[in-house]
Amino acid sequence: MLAQRSGQDLPLEICYSAAGFYLGTYNDEGPYTRESQEYWPQREQAQRALDTGHWTQRSDH
Repeated sequence: MLAQRSGQDLPLEICYSAAGFYLGTYNDEGPYTRESQEYWPQREQAQRALDTGHWTQRSDH
């Protein structure tokens, strides 16, 4: 994960932005990384991707 590459051990979570729901991490200051390449229009779709592992890891910030 991108967060781990920068020395952070943060849990993967469902995050939200204007583009939709995505898989990423938060730190004490707020959103830290966007880990998934995909955005999903519904939270349930992002949850399904997280649960099943059917998502694409981004290679950079």
